[in-house]
Amino acid sequence: MPSHRKPRTRTRPAVPALGVTTAALASVSLLAQSADAAPTVPKPSIEEVQRKVDDLYRQADLATQKYDAAKEATSTQRAKVDSLLDQVAAGTAKLNDTRRVIGGYAAAQYRDGGVTPTMRLLFSDDPQAFFDQDQLMGRLSDEQHRTLSTFETERAANAKKRAEASRGLAALTTSQQTLRAGKEEVQGKLTAARTLLSTLTAREKERLAALEKKKQDEAERKAAELAARQAAAREKPAPPAGHAPSAPTAPSGPSAPASAKAAKALAFARAQMGKPYVWGATGPASYDCSGLTQAAWKAAGVDLPRTTWDQVKVGTRVATADLQPGDLVFFYDDISHVGMYTGNGMMIHAPHSGAYVREESIYYMPVYGAVRPG
Repeated sequence: MPSHRKPRTRTRPAVPALGVTTAALASVSLLAQSADAAPTVPKPSIEEVQRKVDDLYRQADLATQKYDAAKEATSTQRAKVDSLLDQVAAGTAKLNDTRRVIGGYAAAQYRDGGVTPTMRLLFSDDPQAFFDQDQLMGRLSDEQHRTLSTFETERAANAKKRAEASRGLAALTTSQQTLRAGKEEVQGKLTAARTLLSTLTAREKERLAALEKKKQDEAERKAAELAARQAAAREKPAPPAGHAPSAPTAPSGPSAPASAKAAKALAFARAQMGKPYVWGATGPASYDCSGLTQAAWKAAGVDLPRTTWDQVKVGTRVATADLQPGDLVFFYDDISHVGMYTGNGMMIHAPHSGAYVREESIYYMPVYGAVRPG
């Protein structure tokens, strides 16, 4: 008998289109990555790297001078505070001696019949009140009166010194904070310069060295021009007899020989060549720029201040054309670097961190001005 059931229709499960789905997912992923990716920063050129490194070294020089100034201020303030504390200690000892004398008076009165109102006033918080009571003044002998007056004077003076020492300690703390901040600033600039240089490839370092050589050659060319001008000035004939100046003048400019002190300072500076630059250093194993010039002139018997900002104020200002060996040449508008002139447009200086005391053209950096110490 035929069956009236409908035949079953088998359905196949839907199979996703793998190729299309995978491509779509890949596209979405790439779009997401593109959206999240940061814009590419172009790598600086070697010329830009050179300018940036030079600027960082200059900023480190400036920060070093700030550090040197803060270090000197801290040292001065510490000496002042130590002196005040010594005075306070001496005043306290003297005050205690006077207090013991007054105590002897009290003991004597006690033995003679108990502590009188006079002695109680002597040991009160305000001995000056004793003097304001005329009826009790007669109970003191002249010696006791002088002792009590001395005690009050000493106590007031010691309190004043204590307050001064307290203010000095606060100023010392400020100086120390400035010193620490200066140290961190120098280290930050030098770290930035080293980090920038560390990103260069060997080929880029070669190109940077070539640029540095070009810069040095140009500076030496200018130094040679200065040397030629100075030589011409020395060989310039004297004016005719009838045109001599009415009053004798001291020799100056490139025709004048360096003084004995300048020669000693220059000899000291030459002896330091090859020693490392270390910021904040004053020798004998290492120097910063102003530390070297200070030490050199000290060897000649001339005391210079610690920083470039103070050294530029010492001595006689001289024009670049009139430079003599031993003169100090300062650089940049912020006067953050100094070197010692050796003649022929050259100088000895402590350049920057990672370098050594050396001789090179004064035109390696922009000249600010020059002075002649001594």
